[in-house]
Amino acid sequence: MLTEHSVAEAARTAGLTAPARYVEVTGSTNTDLLQAARGGAPAWTVLVAGRQTEGRGRLGRTWTSPAGSSLHVSVLLRPDLPGRQAPLLSLAAAVAMAEACETAHVDVRCKWPNDLRCRDRKLGGVLSEASVQGGRLGHVVVGTGVNLTQTTEDFPPELRGSAISVAMAGGDPDGSSLLTTYLSRLKDWAAAPSGPELLTVFRSRCETLGRTVRAATPYGDVEGVAVDITDAGELVVTNANGTYLVGYGEIVHIT
Repeated sequence: MLTEHSVAEAARTAGLTAPARYVEVTGSTNTDLLQAARGGAPAWTVLVAGRQTEGRGRLGRTWTSPAGSSLHVSVLLRPDLPGRQAPLLSLAAAVAMAEACETAHVDVRCKWPNDLRCRDRKLGGVLSEASVQGGRLGHVVVGTGVNLTQTTEDFPPELRGSAISVAMAGGDPDGSSLLTTYLSRLKDWAAAPSGPELLTVFRSRCETLGRTVRAATPYGDVEGVAVDITDAGELVVTNANGTYLVGYGEIVHIT
């Protein structure tokens, strides 16, 4: 079970010295940490919540879960990177959590850009929110949520066929252990997100590559084959009309 003590111990074991807090309930750990970032909180500040009442996913979606059933963690980063490379930190978090889940005996794949998948169902996801100043990243809050102990009945009816938890996958839903490994791996990956190793590992885990996809972007829908990920974390989609770089947007796997 996650507690103030276990969160602090997880951060210490991962080699972090910035504040690491646990709250029973909050609106959104990302929102809280973004406010702390604007107030000067140091890099690698960690906030974990037992329950979120206004948890956010990508594209304005909500993220809900029963109290104590999921890991909700946000981490404040202050990387020295160009603003266009902000998506790499989401990929770093996805790889770090996938590796943490493996220590809990759960095999996780990644759907570009930020879904954590197990047995063709959604196990969790990543939401990164950044500030850019003069073309460089100011601060980035990386929020990650993973379903831990839910049964099928704990999910809303509309999600019961598409969601899964660590427990449902036969893994060990120990949030403290998962958090410790996640923070340790995130620390390693975030140290050099623009290096070739991160993209190599993400590509090897990415179930989007090689598929025919439809990308709903602000510029309209693009349909084609996802063939690669650029050094800025963009998805490369090709079709008969050309090659497209998709920086963000909803991705649907067609095949």
